[in-house]
Amino acid sequence: MLLLGLTGSIATGKSTVSSLLRQAPYSLPIIDADLIARQVVEPGTAGYNAIVKYFLPSTPDLLLPESQATPKGRPLNRPALGRRVFGSGEQRERDRKVLNGIVHPAVRKEMYKQMIWAYLRGNWAVVLDVPLLFESGWERYCGSIIVVGVSDPAIQIQRLRARDAHLTEEDARNRVMSQGDIREKAERCLRRGEGRGVVVWNDGDRGHLEREVRRVMDDVRGRSPWWWGKLLWVLPPLGLVSGLWSWWNMRMMQLSWEEAKKKEKAKL
Repeated sequence: MLLLGLTGSIATGKSTVSSLLRQAPYSLPIIDADLIARQVVEPGTAGYNAIVKYFLPSTPDLLLPESQATPKGRPLNRPALGRRVFGSGEQRERDRKVLNGIVHPAVRKEMYKQMIWAYLRGNWAVVLDVPLLFESGWERYCGSIIVVGVSDPAIQIQRLRARDAHLTEEDARNRVMSQGDIREKAERCLRRGEGRGVVVWNDGDRGHLEREVRRVMDDVRGRSPWWWGKLLWVLPPLGLVSGLWSWWNMRMMQLSWEEAKKKEKAKL
């Protein structure tokens, strides 16, 4: 089974591409890390309790009002939590690390469960929809990666504010910058080589995006014939060996990329 990584940045159109891949003619299972991240911090979960314990004493508006409470408790006030962790500064960086340390392990556990389920159902591919695919290390597990990007961060800020009217210009800019420059992700994706990494630039309308997705998926499907997926499903050990080989190659490629970035910074 092919692990098809899908990433981008906030307000680049990644969710639209994910929705297209979920529908016919692709009909692929989507493992949505953002959705899972919301589920693992719902009231009553271990993630929710850990966030409340750390952030509530210094964030009075961390929880929504009692009128919006569920039987298991008051949901998190996401804008308030976002103001604590997004942006620059040492304190925000520490808070962001704490939040990631709570959420990321729970998300990974649920993603593994969903990948196994997709494999057992005989799917030829599953989409790993992960905003921080490279930063979180999921890149090394993916046979192919699609990066959805835009050529100018101003487009992201404009789209984000149109989607979330409560955000100020500064809030939107902080959220965009917290996920890194999408153009760097695009460069890193293309370094994987033909067939392993592709960039979909989403500066146009939806029709243009749909054509780009069709072009990319035709190429991905052609490189992963149906019989190979069935063979891996019938012979799990072969799938394990194939997965380990792919992981090793991606790990070596990642180390080479990181070393090249270090040398580049040293020259500056």
